[in-house]
Amino acid sequence: MLKTRFTELLAVQYPIVSAGMGGVALAELAAAVSNAGGIGTIALAGFTPEAIQNEIAAARKLTARPLFVNLLVPFLRPGIIETVVKEPIQGVTLFWGDPAEYIPIVKKSGLKAIWQCGSVKEANAAHAAGADALMVQGFDAGGHVRGLVTSLALIPSVRDAVGDEIPIIAAGGFADGRGLAAALALGADAAVFGTRFLASDEAAADPRYQQRIIAAEAEETVHTELYDIGWPKAPHRVLRTKVIDEWERAGRPETGKRPGEGKSIGKMTRSGMDIEVPTVKYSVMAPTSSFEGDIEELALYAGMSVSLVREKLPAGEIVRRIATEAREVISARLASMLR
Repeated sequence: MLKTRFTELLAVQYPIVSAGMGGVALAELAAAVSNAGGIGTIALAGFTPEAIQNEIAAARKLTARPLFVNLLVPFLRPGIIETVVKEPIQGVTLFWGDPAEYIPIVKKSGLKAIWQCGSVKEANAAHAAGADALMVQGFDAGGHVRGLVTSLALIPSVRDAVGDEIPIIAAGGFADGRGLAAALALGADAAVFGTRFLASDEAAADPRYQQRIIAAEAEETVHTELYDIGWPKAPHRVLRTKVIDEWERAGRPETGKRPGEGKSIGKMTRSGMDIEVPTVKYSVMAPTSSFEGDIEELALYAGMSVSLVREKLPAGEIVRRIATEAREVISARLASMLR
């Protein structure tokens, strides 16, 4: 067990959270992480109310332990939050909007409201709005990234700004127990892991995508706004692909003038809704396990911690390894320095 304010707040064994990765972090992955003593997150952006209920019900068949769900504010539609807060979950992570508008709704329901932020200014706003915890995301992170400061600099800056009472969940650049120990040393109370859980048995990711994660190096990640069809002007970190190379060779043209824009590149089934979705070049969607087509045409979201991911494992085993290594780093390596 690793005891922090976060583990006490949620009554869990380990300060380990799986990221709400769109399309790939669903019921099976979230339940496996929660069953292992962390907190799993179900990504629900773009889901209908019925699909939300079905996905959470699927997770609840697999675990009775605490669960989070993730919502992206730009994708919220009428009735979505109202549906979510009635479900048997413990917390909602929210990203990319005005915390004062949404945090009170979640808190009123009795659930924990966690705001994901990319700057000290945003963290202060979420704290003032009553967030129960802050997810502080550094520039190192994969997927959509709101800020411009690395985790190493941002986490302690947010801690200094908001004081000691509110739990902080560190995000961006963490893939093992050494990273968790570092996050705790920087002032966080937990860490969220995305890229590491992409390469898990339970992630709903295309196996070819998972192999790219396992083989990649940090230097292959690119911070860009290229994959914007479905979510414009939202920076993100992805692995370099032939699509990025082609766009750069063309002189980095703006949206609407890019090579092959609008070209159909495959199809996939929309998570939780059994709806077949045509996929076009520069789409925001990642290659899920239902994708049919060339994954190199899609956004391969990955953080700089990708260099530390070298094998695919069950999610529960990932949780246990992170926790064991963090304890060893703290109790052996760090403690020995005080002798």
